[in-house]
Amino acid sequence: MSTAPPIILDCDPGHDDAIAMVVAARYTDLLGVTTVAGNAPLGATTRNALIMRDLLGIDVPVHSGAARPLLAEPKHADYVHGESGLDGAELPEPTTPLDGTDAVSFIVETCRAHEGVWLVPTGPMTNVALALRAAPDLAGRIGGISLMGGGTFGNRTPAAEFNLWADPEAAAVVFEYGGPLIVSSLDLTHRFVATDDRIAAVRAVPGHLAAVLADLLVFFSDSYRRRHDDMAGAAVHDPCAVLVLTHPELFTRELRHVALETRGQHTAGMTVVDRRTLIDRPDPNCDWLIDVDADAGFALITEAIAHYSA
Repeated sequence: MSTAPPIILDCDPGHDDAIAMVVAARYTDLLGVTTVAGNAPLGATTRNALIMRDLLGIDVPVHSGAARPLLAEPKHADYVHGESGLDGAELPEPTTPLDGTDAVSFIVETCRAHEGVWLVPTGPMTNVALALRAAPDLAGRIGGISLMGGGTFGNRTPAAEFNLWADPEAAAVVFEYGGPLIVSSLDLTHRFVATDDRIAAVRAVPGHLAAVLADLLVFFSDSYRRRHDDMAGAAVHDPCAVLVLTHPELFTRELRHVALETRGQHTAGMTVVDRRTLIDRPDPNCDWLIDVDADAGFALITEAIAHYSA
């Protein structure tokens, strides 16, 4: 895109959400941040978003949203991100207040006031689904939705990635909304890994923000190494959903039809990717990202951190 795309980042910080905030602040027209329960309970994810806003020194509204999924009980990921959602670094207390507690209304009002806004959900899709249901006109007003979620394999179950597993009914609303949809799934994000060299490049950046984020990435990567037998570091999922809007040339994609499984005992939250060559297969409903220039992507992350680190 020739100009910075206007976005709302809907997130559940989360180490990779924190990096997504940095990238969004640097390369997009960030209209606001909305928070959802996911990697940690809503109070923690909202606190983490406020901390990141302070560390970045940006004047962007933060609104908290859904504390639980549409139907299921809340599910969190402290086994990856720690109890706070951002374990691994000394973080300051937030110094700026929350702007509101009705993320859905903020999303609706902002998208009605600004044509072509991209919604970028990097946690469970609850807030976005509620906004689409509350205001059906948004489907024709927004630029599209660029989400992190799904995969032809899972990370919370063999079939399901965490964000979609945590609220599959909300994810189904998003996948069925009918407008432009870009999916950064595990198939892509497991190619976007915080290796030791990439973390060292962040730590080499002068300033407090870089030191904090390097510590967070060390914790995040150690968590991945403990839990996997084949990963050199953490898959830094969420920035991909931002970078594909600002630097689309970094990504390879396929047009695919993807459906959400919501009910299966072992498959709830599964993305069913239609790879058939049948003539009568459903029309594609998303851009399914399949590869990324990870070195170039991490260089952009490091540059964004350097811009705000002092």
